[in-house]
Amino acid sequence: MFELNGKVAVVTGASSGLGADAARAYAKNGANVALLARRKEKLESLAEELRTFGVDALPVECDVTSEPSVKAGIEEVIQHFGKIDILLNNAGIAVRGGVDTLSVADWDKSMDVNVKGIFLVSKYVVPHMKEKNYGKIVNISSVNAFIGDKQDIFIRHGYNASKSAVLGLSMAMAASYGKYNITVNSVCPGLFETEMTENSLFKSDAFLEGYSAVCPMGRPGKKGEVSGPILFFSSEASSYVTGQFVIVDGGTSFV
Repeated sequence: MFELNGKVAVVTGASSGLGADAARAYAKNGANVALLARRKEKLESLAEELRTFGVDALPVECDVTSEPSVKAGIEEVIQHFGKIDILLNNAGIAVRGGVDTLSVADWDKSMDVNVKGIFLVSKYVVPHMKEKNYGKIVNISSVNAFIGDKQDIFIRHGYNASKSAVLGLSMAMAASYGKYNITVNSVCPGLFETEMTENSLFKSDAFLEGYSAVCPMGRPGKKGEVSGPILFFSSEASSYVTGQFVIVDGGTSFV
């Protein structure tokens, strides 16, 4: 049920972190993968790695906040593979600050990457899925769509708002596109070590100790632990699941 042989998956924000991990999981389960991000050199290195699993991998330089860039990127994917079965909207950023300290530019940046990026990529992928009467869309939200934080190191109001918007957009898309056999679901990670967190949250021993004390699992997430839920929503294992989300945070959000 989790096999993806012959499927084509598009992963945004694929150059590092959760996106790169998900791309590896897709490839290991038989999917050909289109890797989209701004840093082409990192994508090329990852593509070489994925090809060792016996699949095709296409690195595509793409800025998800730019409609011309997205349009050209998706056209390149279709020209190369002929179809898109799976879309993982993973590209995202987290800018620190509350509404009293964030600049308008930083607020807009959060919304542009985290929400507008999903809109733009989906805008150019969904028509191909509708034509094939098949599609699996997975949007990466965050546990911070549901919870805030009073610690200064973790206050990111633009991030919270944008990740809540991802859930609303995902449910709306699921309601509209189910008749085309397209499912749309969300994954909401908690704290993982990625490029976004390794130089900020993971630099604070006090923060990590406090987080681990609160988290039922007693630790942040490990590399690859988000890939399982992503694979579930991307495969036939979730053929009758749409408009849903799963929180992957070691239980932190319910204690």
